[in-house]
Formats: sequence, C-alpha cells, structure tokens
Amino acid sequence: MTEKNRRCNPKASRPHMAGYGMMFQREWKALPWSWAVERLSTAHKYRVAATRKDGRPHVMPVWGIWLDGMFYFSTGRRSRKSRNLAANPNCVICPEGASEALILEGFTEELNDSIVRREVRGAHKKKYDSELHSYSADPIYAVRPRVVFGLVESSDKIRGNPTRWRFSTS
Repeated sequence: MTEKNRRCNPKASRPHMAGYGMMFQREWKALPWSWAVERLSTAHKYRVAATRKDGRPHVMPVWGIWLDGMFYFSTGRRSRKSRNLAANPNCVICPEGASEALILEGFTEELNDSIVRREVRGAHKKKYDSELHSYSADPIYAVRPRVVFGLVESSDKIRGNPTRWRFSTS
C-alpha cells in the first residue's frame, strides 16, 4: 500500500468514550470517510492547537487546504504557531462547526517539496482567492493525520456516530 493510499483510506472504528453512552446507537455504523473529507475540504476556517514549550496549549484560527490525505496551512515563521510546532510538531486541527465536529490529531512538517508547494498554492488560490506567495520565507506546514474523530450532534442526519479513523504508519 502506498503512503498516499494509507493517508486517503484510514480504518474506521467505534471509539471508547466513557461517560458518553447516550451517544451510542444500538446498531452503530461508522460515519463514512467521505463525510470527514468533505468537512476537511470545504470548511473556510480551521483551528490549530499546538503546545508551548512550557506545556500550555495554544489555539489559533487559520485558513487551510485538504489535499491528497494531508492538511496544509501557512503562518509566519515567527508566529507563536510556528515556534510551538518547531518545539513540538504534534498538533490538532478542527474545521469550524462543532455540531458536525471533526478532530484531526497529527504531526506537522514544514513543506519543502516544490511540486507539492505549487499544488497547495494553487488549491489555496482557488479556495480563498488569495495567494500564498512562492517567494515567501514563511513556512507551509503539512499535517500528517494519525487519528481523526468525527461526531455528528444530530444522529438522525447521518447514521453512525461517533467514529474514529486510524491511519496506518507502516
């Protein structure tokens, strides 16, 4: 299985959520991964949660792109987000809209591949009608998902709630 295929076809399961028994339906069925991809692809704003060196959390809004099983965003090199991610590359990404919550836990890397940078810039321009300049010294971060959680507040809208998707790392 290729790396891209692993990122685009995660394994769904029912997460253990102690104390949330009312959310589980008798006949549980996983939310479709296509629902998660739609949320990751079409949200306008996202929240990035990272950790400061002293362990305190930090959350800020960003614009972002979901492309080929990865989440991409840019920020100033000297921003708190960049400094946090330099010290600890683990982060959480959440698209807007808590009634259809999606929580992506992942690992960030600065994107250095010029071909992928060009694709991300093009997707960003199309989505936001705004440029990510190719000459900018500011980083574009690629977030590799480890696990994604999906939770729909109204279970009669989509059957199957809540769902965890795990991504193979081998």
